[in-house]
Amino acid sequence: MNYKITRKLVLFIVSLLLLFSLLMSVVFARLFSEHTLEYHQEDLKIRAEAIASNLTEFLNSTTSSGSMGMSGMGMGMNGMKGYMPYLRGLEQVAMGNIWIVDRNASIIYESKGLEIESQELPSSANEIIEKALSGSTSFSETFSDFIGIKSLTVGVPILNDTQEVIGAVLLHAPVNNIDSSILSGLNILFISAAIALVLAILLGTLFSLKFIAPIKKINKAAYKLSEGDYSIQTQVIQNDEIGDLAKTVDQLAIRLDEASKESSRLEQSRRDFIASVSHELRTPVTVLRGSLEALKDGIIEDEDQRRQYEDQMFQEVLSLQRLVDDLLSLTKLQNPDFKISKELLNLSEVLSDGVDAMKLLGADKEISLSLSNPYTFIPFTGDYGRLRQMFMAILDNAIKFSLNRSSVDIEVGEQTGRTIVKIRDHGIGMEEKVKAHIFEKFYQTSTTENLKGTGLGLSIVKEIALRHDISIDVESRKGEGTVFSFTFPKEKAPS
Repeated sequence: MNYKITRKLVLFIVSLLLLFSLLMSVVFARLFSEHTLEYHQEDLKIRAEAIASNLTEFLNSTTSSGSMGMSGMGMGMNGMKGYMPYLRGLEQVAMGNIWIVDRNASIIYESKGLEIESQELPSSANEIIEKALSGSTSFSETFSDFIGIKSLTVGVPILNDTQEVIGAVLLHAPVNNIDSSILSGLNILFISAAIALVLAILLGTLFSLKFIAPIKKINKAAYKLSEGDYSIQTQVIQNDEIGDLAKTVDQLAIRLDEASKESSRLEQSRRDFIASVSHELRTPVTVLRGSLEALKDGIIEDEDQRRQYEDQMFQEVLSLQRLVDDLLSLTKLQNPDFKISKELLNLSEVLSDGVDAMKLLGADKEISLSLSNPYTFIPFTGDYGRLRQMFMAILDNAIKFSLNRSSVDIEVGEQTGRTIVKIRDHGIGMEEKVKAHIFEKFYQTSTTENLKGTGLGLSIVKEIALRHDISIDVESRKGEGTVFSFTFPKEKAPS
């Protein structure tokens, strides 16, 4: 299994941790070194000041007892011999190399027994002595060459009871302890960083695997989609960008599933349409072929019978013509690229024209067409011929299914600013299950009234209504007749 993202994430986390550890090491080493140095300087200063304070007290006590006292600070090493036991004790407490300098900058005591003259010291070393004799405390590392090891030196003044500087104490301490402290701190840091690195690799791997788990689910879903399985869902629910991506993929799957089903439905509809057209054409073509063969072979010799065959063929041709015309009309109306010609017209005039055209057909069954329209002018933007065709198709159905010597009532009304046209017949009506299919292509009820129909009339009515944003409502009960209601959209005011 490919774990490229996991490796990249782990590498990124480890690299980030290493960079952070490196920066922390540099900063820690710098800060820890400074802190350790400051700590040792402060500790060295406290010890040196303690030595200077003890010397002051000791010298004061010897002065009061009649000994050399403060005068001993100016007698050189020979003058300090009486103080040797005391100074040895201070050296053990000080844990360092003690130099005592008199007010003349002469080194009068050196705990290691070295014979060092102040003139032998470099200028940088003499500076710390001068600062101490001036009453200030200072630090230096310039005495390392004389002591033989790398050391830190602090110089503090020795004051008498009147706070007068009578000498200085130089305390030297090796810096090995400082370096070892810094190394110990860095070792602890490196060990901690190594442990953190191992933990980071483990936790980073776990985090990366958890991070890519939803991505793998999304990838699997995308692969299934490419294979044509549109029912797949990612099953990823997260409130982040990955969750948004999963929602998008899920929505895509739903849309593709809907599109696939719609495509299957359209394909099935196309097949059904071809089958229906073939079926509708087969009957008249069969009748025509049979009649023509009979005439061609001379089977029909009686003139009256021959005339009946010719009339039958003529009716079948008319049936074919109606079917072809209806198919062409329906195909055009269902084509979204086909533009119907719309103009501002008088809907009352269109309706009256359609009713007048159908009165002759109604007269054959002694059916009266009654138009009730209180409006002389109803503005509407549409295709005059198509709207007239829509009304005539419904009137044709109403006459076809109405009982002889009945009526078809056409009423025009208004509701919430919308024009409503109702066409009511008093015919046989239809059941609810039939009503649900009347607008489907080639759907016909198995009644004697429907023998001459093509099954496309109401499909054409539906398409004309859709092109004009007209809603159609059908109310019907078996044995009580049918009402078709057309609700027209509000006419927009001219701009």
